[in-house]
Amino acid sequence: MRVFLTGATGFIGSRIVPELLAVGHQVVGMTRSDVGAKSLVSAGAIPHHATLEDLASIMAGAADADAVIHTAFDHDFSNFAANCEKDRRVIEALGSVLKGSDRPLLITSGTGMGDAGDGRPASEDVFNPHHPIPRIASELAAQELLNDGVNISVMRLPQVHDTVRQGLITPYIQISLQKGTVAYIGEGLNRWPAAHVLDVAKLYALAFNQGEPGARYHAVAEEGITARRIAEVIGAGLELPAISLQAEDVPDHFGWFSTLAGIDMPASSALTRTKLRWEPTGPDLITDLKNMEYRSIQGR
Repeated sequence: MRVFLTGATGFIGSRIVPELLAVGHQVVGMTRSDVGAKSLVSAGAIPHHATLEDLASIMAGAADADAVIHTAFDHDFSNFAANCEKDRRVIEALGSVLKGSDRPLLITSGTGMGDAGDGRPASEDVFNPHHPIPRIASELAAQELLNDGVNISVMRLPQVHDTVRQGLITPYIQISLQKGTVAYIGEGLNRWPAAHVLDVAKLYALAFNQGEPGARYHAVAEEGITARRIAEVIGAGLELPAISLQAEDVPDHFGWFSTLAGIDMPASSALTRTKLRWEPTGPDLITDLKNMEYRSIQGR
């Protein structure tokens, strides 16, 4: 199949490219730059120049494809709500091209959208349209397209990591450097799920090849690691103290990150593992955090 992959030079997308090529698919990868285009050619893919704001070019890429995988996202988390709305527009544009056909569209969301609000880990069979995290915009768009007959499915992501990047933990580290402390809220018992980037890329390929319309998948290797444990490991690496914050001190310390810093978001992947026979094997989050090059982060 000819697969149009947005975010093809990104953290996850660049790992999906070889997974698709290995099983015989042709990959047309979206990129913003000439450097990205060269990397795609070197990987065996076909570059397609577009930005997330260029909906016409994105739609052209989808129109010429047998299937679409959408991983591109603007990761400026200080403008998270606006970027989630941008993602909604991209998903709607992709769906408008694929509507009326059986061509599959696999989009990306977050595991929090499967949180029923009853204290249980988020699960694939739950869709909470009232979730307060702005990323809900992506799944609301997906649900509308599904109702319109588009062959759409959703990959929900936790903190996707290696020794360079770790999802929301990456800006958390930058805030810690600016403040001179690695903070958690209260006892730091709120949890974040995680998975290694190579395991996540393999799951995208499995979901693409075996997935079903309307399905939601969780790329979760670890159900939840406590904020305190994460802070302690990062503190050791940065040689900064890990401290507890009281609620009144959170906004001053974390700013735009305040809500994310305190949210408890464990997530299960039990249904995904059963349906797609996915078994993650990569390093866990704490191992990757311990093996980071903290000196380069600090500019030493």
